[in-house]
Formats: sequence, C-alpha cells, structure tokens
Amino acid sequence: MYQTIGFIGTGNMGAAMAWAAAKSGLAEVILLSNRTPAKAEALAAELPGAVLSTNEEIARTAGLIFLGVKPQMMQLVLDPLEVLLRKREDRFVLATMAAGLSCERIQDILDMDCPVIRMMPNTPAAVGAGVVQYCGRLVTVEELDDFAALIAPAGLVDPVSEGLIDAASAVSGCGPAFAYLFLEALADGGVACGLPRDKAVAYAAQMLEGSARMVLESGKHPGALKDAVCSPGGTTIQGVRALEERGFRAAAMDAVIAAYEKTLKLARK
Repeated sequence: MYQTIGFIGTGNMGAAMAWAAAKSGLAEVILLSNRTPAKAEALAAELPGAVLSTNEEIARTAGLIFLGVKPQMMQLVLDPLEVLLRKREDRFVLATMAAGLSCERIQDILDMDCPVIRMMPNTPAAVGAGVVQYCGRLVTVEELDDFAALIAPAGLVDPVSEGLIDAASAVSGCGPAFAYLFLEALADGGVACGLPRDKAVAYAAQMLEGSARMVLESGKHPGALKDAVCSPGGTTIQGVRALEERGFRAAAMDAVIAAYEKTLKLARK
C-alpha cells in the first residue's frame, strides 16, 4: 500500500481524487502541490493527513504521484522533475489524468521506463458518485489493486484496457457536461410551464439521479425502462416524440463521438 502519495495539480480533478484518497484512510501522508500554491494550501487545510508541498518534494518522496496536469502542460511540468525521479532508488508509480496522453507517452516525456497508471475520472467523483477508469503500464497487479482501493470513495472505479479508455472518457468523463445541459433544459421547460426555478432544478436533478439508479439497480435495458413510462396515448410518449423529431438521440451520440475524436487529436500532438 502507498504510504505517502502526492498530487501535482489540485484543480477540480486533482482535488476530487485527493478527497477520495483521504476518505479511504489508506495513505498516511498526502502531499499537495499546485501552480497556484494558495489552492493547494486551502485544500491541505481541509484534508486529513494532507500537507502543502512542492512538485520537487513530491517527485523525491511520494510512492504514488498523481499528475493532475492538462495535456498541453504535461511536458512543461515533468521536464524539471526528470532528474529527481531518475535519482530515486525506491519504487514509485505515476498516475496521470491527462486526456489523450497514453502511459507510453508519459514515459516518453520522461525518457524513463517507470510504472504509469492512466486514469480518467469525472467531476461527480468529488461527491463520491463518479466514474474512474484506469489501466497501467509496467505496474504490478498489487499496485493497481492498491490504487483502486485508495480512490474507491470516488465512486465506480473500473479497470479497462488502454485501447478503450478514450472512448470511456468520452462517455463518463465528458458526459456530466451533457447531463447538466439536459438537466438545465428540463428545468427551463418546467419554468416555462410555471414552476419556480429552484423547484424545477431540484425536480430535474432528483429525477435524473433516480433514473440512473433504476438502470444500475434493476439491470434492465434503458429502452425497456423508457417504455414502462410511456403509456399508450399518454403524455410521456408525446414528449419522447418531440425529442425524436429534434434528433435527441443522434445529437447525444454525436456529442460522445465528437469528444472521442477530439481526444484522439490530443493524443497525436
């Protein structure tokens, strides 16, 4: 198990993973570093076992190093740390959250055959209802299991092959933005029909949470659950008809595909 872990980058995703690690109680020390130190300092004040640190200290001491760095910034962040990582005599694992960057690409940036875990979390991980896909390169089964246990409080933590991780990210990583658009649109519709804004948002949000739980807990196909709501000649089927007329499902599919294609472009840079 990783006793000391470090987070280089404590933005939305880095902070969410740090919270999950703290809730697991499996790490003795959590080191936090950020380009804007005040952000890491504020997070360190809230997390049990967390202390403000630097990229250099994390590179020298952490057994598991989370890289909460944007893909276009990865080389800039890692270049100064290469020497420090090369000097280490103990084993360490890097965990990257950067969209489009493979495990091999992280190794190429460092010019090192170091163990790398690639993970793709989403923003609901911040409230323990997220999805985190992960895979590894030169990482042992035990190290992957320890990693999964460490971030388990984030939500669904699921191993996938690296060949599928970009597609997975397009669904669950980008998906919250699509869901929020739908939620906002539903609430707008409720307001147009006379509902107060706060009630419309609350009803739409709870409905989406409940519908998702029905899919996960019943094991039924979403189409079957949709059919169960649509009574013959009823109100719901008319709403479904309106969505279909406007290409709702095709638009949702195209959104996932567009996000996936953009991720592939990032990988080629």
